[in-house]
Amino acid sequence: MVVKSVAEGLDRVLDKAVTRKAPQSAGAQVRYLVKQMKSTKAVADLLGVSQRTVQRYAKGDIKRPRDPRLAGRLGEEVRKRWQPKVKERARKTAASTQGLMVDVRASLGYEAAAGSTDEARERHLTLALPPHHAARIFDAQQHGGEPQMRQAVADALKEVYFQQRGTRAASLDEVRMLNVQHIEFDL
Repeated sequence: MVVKSVAEGLDRVLDKAVTRKAPQSAGAQVRYLVKQMKSTKAVADLLGVSQRTVQRYAKGDIKRPRDPRLAGRLGEEVRKRWQPKVKERARKTAASTQGLMVDVRASLGYEAAAGSTDEARERHLTLALPPHHAARIFDAQQHGGEPQMRQAVADALKEVYFQQRGTRAASLDEVRMLNVQHIEFDL
């Protein structure tokens, strides 16, 4: 699966940190969501089905969703909510001591002093980002949106790749990350 958004890439890396498999059957997934959300009505609103349908899944009267989109939504909602404490611990570890690995294929350009070649060109980079950049990326995930997360990743690439942690290209102002074809993170 090709991941093109930073948010999806961060969600996927945190999913790798879970210690137990999420419920697989539709009934178990619905029961888990009902337990988390405290009502069948809330789950019905979340999935876009009737409350009675949710009750029938929870009871076991319906075994499999007929609509593949419903099955996908159900799995995705469970995945988002599965083991939140484990995911939070992985996020804190990455932001404080461990950092993140990033694998990105995108057009990267930059703004620098006059006379330099600042045209964006496609690059495929795999880099280890230090913890302070991981903290900034996760902060942008929680308090911003996709543009803020992309800018946080671009700033990390600026420091780690283009400036090589302060040893070169000191006049480099801003890195632009355009046309992301693939982005993936690892702990």
